[in-house]
Amino acid sequence: MASFKLLPTLFSIPNTNPYRKPTIRTCLSHRPLNAILESSPGGAKNFISRFAADEPRKGSDILVEALEREGVSHVFGYPGGASMEIHEALARSSMIRNVLPRHEQGGIFAADGYARASGRPGVCLTSSGPGATNIISGIADANFDSIPIVAITGQVPRRLMGTDAFQEVPLTDITRPITKFNYLVLDVEEIPFIVKEAFVIATSGRPGPVLIDIPRDIQKEMAIPNWNRPIMLHGNASSLQEKDLLEEIVRLISQSKRPVVYAGGGCMNCSEELRRFVELTGIPVATTLMGLGVFPCTDELSLRMLGMHGTMLANYAVDRSDLLLAFGVRFDDRVTGKVEAFAENAKIVHIDIDPTEIGKNKKPHLSICTDVKLALEGINRILEENAAKQVIAVEKDIPMTKYNDNASPTWRKEIEEQKEKHPPTYRTFGEAIPPQYAIQLLDELTNGDAIICTGVGQHQMWAAQYYKHKNPRHWLSSSGLGAMGFGLPAAMGAALARPGAVVVDIDGDGSFMMNIQELATIRVENLPVKMMIFNNQHLGMVYQYEYEYGDSNSMHSYLGNPSNQAEVFPDMLMFAKACNIAAARVTKKGELREAIEKMLETPGPYLLDVMVPHEAQVMQLIPDGSSFKDAIRGAQ
Repeated sequence: MASFKLLPTLFSIPNTNPYRKPTIRTCLSHRPLNAILESSPGGAKNFISRFAADEPRKGSDILVEALEREGVSHVFGYPGGASMEIHEALARSSMIRNVLPRHEQGGIFAADGYARASGRPGVCLTSSGPGATNIISGIADANFDSIPIVAITGQVPRRLMGTDAFQEVPLTDITRPITKFNYLVLDVEEIPFIVKEAFVIATSGRPGPVLIDIPRDIQKEMAIPNWNRPIMLHGNASSLQEKDLLEEIVRLISQSKRPVVYAGGGCMNCSEELRRFVELTGIPVATTLMGLGVFPCTDELSLRMLGMHGTMLANYAVDRSDLLLAFGVRFDDRVTGKVEAFAENAKIVHIDIDPTEIGKNKKPHLSICTDVKLALEGINRILEENAAKQVIAVEKDIPMTKYNDNASPTWRKEIEEQKEKHPPTYRTFGEAIPPQYAIQLLDELTNGDAIICTGVGQHQMWAAQYYKHKNPRHWLSSSGLGAMGFGLPAAMGAALARPGAVVVDIDGDGSFMMNIQELATIRVENLPVKMMIFNNQHLGMVYQYEYEYGDSNSMHSYLGNPSNQAEVFPDMLMFAKACNIAAARVTKKGELREAIEKMLETPGPYLLDVMVPHEAQVMQLIPDGSSFKDAIRGAQ
């Protein structure tokens, strides 16, 4: 099979100083060789410093001004002995507000939610030792899901490093495999350059987390910063001048009879280009969990989510496809299942910004390593030049339909038949509340426009399946790492990034309790986060797997009080009351609409405890390592 690849731009910053160790070579698209960047993307323009140009100031003040110059407005910082100097400098800033989480993990998940909702880097700050290790899960999550985060940690003074000093951990060593790049600052004069470079690295190419570890004595050291040192990123130039590759894709489309678009998180910044491509070609779209919202679920060409818990329609279409257009995806196991059986009859076109993802899990027939946005712009240009009349099927005399006369009528008909054959269904329980119904009601009452945050578990999958996601950056969920406790602090970050938006944390009782302390932050900050907890007194996904694959015994997945299973335990309303947050519990299906309406209409934060049956399951389900043909179907 022929494989076409554009040369990606790779950056590897020269290791001229012993503390600056590159982690991996990562795709940094569209930076010319030896590029000199006078300022990083998103930096504040015409910045006016509160210091005179030749005025010495502490390293901590240099750090904070460097953040100001990057346009940072919020930092999620939890103070400690090794970071107090930075917090004092933040208190002197008129541009940055520190948001105090109640746990460091809550802080980095809030920074993650801020970045996902806004597209701008999220910034978090912790002290050394346990404060720093508490953000490891958040760094790994951002690395998995390609989220731009700059994590800043205090460190013990240089003279104590390597002595096993109090609260000393070698954080750069610990985080090297899960960061895009990390730094240990050993020279105060390096701070301006390092911060500028960190933001470039975090946001360029495939985004990801960058760590800056700063010893306490560096924070106190006086210096006059040099803000004009340019950044040089070395790599191969990447361009889309090879128009013949894009024309080859168009040719494959014209020859295909059953094409499908497989769109992921790499399409987050090119939703408009993707929609235009579908408008020109009439090709149906399946999205990954990370890609929800890049193409509207309400569109008639949407197949909705693909994969283990995706729709039967999306999985059927990919299984039957003869051309799979994989845009901004990584063919992960939760999508492919048995990888050799995934789209086994299709030619695969893979476009992604990260060269390490191309061919890693599934070998494509044609690949381009570049920004999906630029590729789609080029493809759309070719299609438009061809008068948007590229014929996919042999039937050339078929009149134009509601889809577009580029699409094969036979393929469209087949998909429509499958859509009617496999509508979404779920099990009901009398007056008890089906969680899927609750999400359908929420979708109706918010018109599908809310920013939805989730924890991890059954509720996450139900929210992905039954909320009609229409817009990019409105679905915030820990997808690759699957970190429970993500939803509540992520919603906190989203509310700060997008004031005025309706932000709803759809959570499970188990996941919610993992960062429940952030109720205090939400109350103090008066953030209008709406919390809809599906409370089944269980770790629902664990229980479901026990039921499906085990002996139906509950092995440590019951979260209630075994000695009194009739009561709701713990009482979520009491947690809310402790933080002076309005809350209610609903147990009957007939009362749910009014309860959700009240939640949405109440100013400020609100917690709605929705009691749901623990027997409710997530379906459809393709078991681990299996193919679409092995899917477990039926009402949930």
